[in-house]
Amino acid sequence: MNTTDSGRVRVLGVRHHGPGSARAVRTELEDFAPDAVLVEGPSDADPLLSLVGGLEPPVALLAHAPGARGARSGPRRSAFWPFASFSPEWQALLYAHEHGCDVRFCDLPASVSLAVEDGGSDGGAPLARPADPLAELAAAAGYDDAERWWDDTIEHRGRERDHLPNARSAPALAPPSPFAAIAEAMTEVRARTAPGPPPLHEARREAHMRRAVRSALRAGHARIAVVCGAWHVPALLQRPKAAEDAALLRRMPRVAAETTWIPWSHGRLSASSGYGAGVRAPGWYHHLFSAPDRPLERWLSEAARLLRAEGEHVSTAHVIEGVRLCEALAALRGRPLPGLDEAGEAVASVLCEGSALKAERVRAAMETAERLGRVPPSVPKVPLQKDLEAHQRRLRLRPDAEPRDLDLDLREENGRARSALLHRLRMLEVDWGVPVADPVRVLGSFHERWRVAWYPELEAAVVDASVWGSDVASAADARTRDRAAHADLTGLTTLAEHCLKAGLDSALEAVLDRASARAAHASDTAALMDAVPPLARAARYGDVRGTASAPLRRVAAMLLDRVCAGIGPAVTNLSEEAAEEMCGAVEAVHRSAVLIGGASERSWWDALVRLSTRSGVPGLVAGRVHRLLRDGGRLGDGELLRRLSRAASRGSEPQRAAAWIAGFLGGEGQVLVHDEGLLRLVDTWLCALDGESFGAVLPLLRRTFGGFSNGERRAIARKVRTLGVGPRTASPGSEGPEESEASGVDLDRAAGAVATAALLLGREEG
Repeated sequence: MNTTDSGRVRVLGVRHHGPGSARAVRTELEDFAPDAVLVEGPSDADPLLSLVGGLEPPVALLAHAPGARGARSGPRRSAFWPFASFSPEWQALLYAHEHGCDVRFCDLPASVSLAVEDGGSDGGAPLARPADPLAELAAAAGYDDAERWWDDTIEHRGRERDHLPNARSAPALAPPSPFAAIAEAMTEVRARTAPGPPPLHEARREAHMRRAVRSALRAGHARIAVVCGAWHVPALLQRPKAAEDAALLRRMPRVAAETTWIPWSHGRLSASSGYGAGVRAPGWYHHLFSAPDRPLERWLSEAARLLRAEGEHVSTAHVIEGVRLCEALAALRGRPLPGLDEAGEAVASVLCEGSALKAERVRAAMETAERLGRVPPSVPKVPLQKDLEAHQRRLRLRPDAEPRDLDLDLREENGRARSALLHRLRMLEVDWGVPVADPVRVLGSFHERWRVAWYPELEAAVVDASVWGSDVASAADARTRDRAAHADLTGLTTLAEHCLKAGLDSALEAVLDRASARAAHASDTAALMDAVPPLARAARYGDVRGTASAPLRRVAAMLLDRVCAGIGPAVTNLSEEAAEEMCGAVEAVHRSAVLIGGASERSWWDALVRLSTRSGVPGLVAGRVHRLLRDGGRLGDGELLRRLSRAASRGSEPQRAAAWIAGFLGGEGQVLVHDEGLLRLVDTWLCALDGESFGAVLPLLRRTFGGFSNGERRAIARKVRTLGVGPRTASPGSEGPEESEASGVDLDRAAGAVATAALLLGREEG
């Protein structure tokens, strides 16, 4: 039975997010007419239940345990209890709100749940469960999929009438209540799979639920409905002594916790998001719960509408045939009604005519049917949340669950303000926006591209970040200073770049001061090299954003000067792996030196010249240095040819020679295509080799050119054929351009050989 205390208490075991369970709960409550409703959820969130009427699901209870200010003070934990329109618990809360019932949460307080470090998750609260309670029941019923069994047995309840041809005119016969059967089944499952006492935290949860029931009975309520996960029903039907439960609930760990309502989304209700109590297709469940009748027909009609919006020709006949296919498949599989699998197959084979790509687009759009809930302004918020919402309104940046791209023009005030806000939030680890690299636009562009999407977890991240300040700017400033206190030199220069983009001038000054102090005592040239590029980029961005860049350039120039002084020993006698990393670092510093300019850039060129003649430099680095000097006009082609020949001569070590050539060519075939001077230099060097030397060099070239794409190699070959070719003219009477001079072939002398070859091949001479 699922009723106790002479009919005063009725326990309704549910699946946390299921339309059939939600419909059954609503029907049961209407029949039972309770004057008190207890719902599984954190009991310290009871003050928030008065706001239920103003919420638009999906929403979630957020419980947050703020830590002390500082990155090293320990974790700041949070937990969520999500509710959708098709969640049975939500329907219970709505019923209580609409009928004026006394309503309470009956689970352990969030202050206790957040103090538990281990355990899984069930609706947001930590839980250690020994077995899947549905798998045993599904196997006994002959199902190999527990989810499908639950759908067929519980979630499809009440749809039979909707499926009838004359559903609207049929009498409204409610299906029998499933809750007694659920209680009996779960009692058997718990006895078989978890015969011993439950884990401590689970035992405490169930003891707290029983205590809440006793409290409601003492308060004089005549009819009490308890809505909880089906697994807990047997424990609530037991009646252990109150003293035993009290003993379990003594000396529980606690943390200070705050609770509030936040918007949630269908995407975060999905099991694929990692949510432990998630469902496979929230959009499908929402549709099953909200469709007034004929949900399958309405589902396929909506799929047809989406396809028509994309220009596909989908008729009513397609929908009719799709419904028939669903019914046939359900009958063949022994299912009481068609489900999501059958609907998906009908969409793919009938509406999309077998196109898997079209079907996937429809599936992605409909099965999740992304929705972002809303909460009223009266919901308690921390000051940082209020400040962020004010920025969102002022900058017209609405938080949407659907990802979208932003192209910000930094020459406009609104573009700069939006950019600063997104960068400041990233400093606070609130990743509302993620920068998108644009290969077309160069460094220092007036544009920034972002991909923005507001996920529900970001609400918790904002609450977490509130320990740093009451507004976005001050919180980002304080968080940056704290990170700077523990950052190394490279981390400091990266922070400086972020500060500039976020418009944190005061924090930028503090970061630069700390970076200067660290650089003065730094002896690791590789670390100095890693620290230069962020500052150089930041200086460039300073010009674009109208920010004074002199302090940035000054620190960057100081670091670059230190690099120039110590780069020789830093690149000597490196391993192959270290040489590859150093090669990338040299190129990054080179680009930075060009951005910095002035005396520091000249010092860098001098350092490269010294490196080009230094012994012990790895071949990869030496080749790249020579390439940089050649591209910068600091090394003539004659001298470069001599060094190239010497590097690839037979007397050189083969591995170093191969690395030298690879470093010189840079692994970029397109450069040889577009830089005719470089291609001519390589061609001249190869043509000057004798046969034996060419044979020795050939494997090295194959290794280098093997890294180019097929298209790049073909383009290089076409380019080589045109090297040294002058203007082409057509000979009188010829059908094509005359290429004899360009190719060096005497056609008159070759005529006899051509005729002989034609005869051997069995072709006419002409």
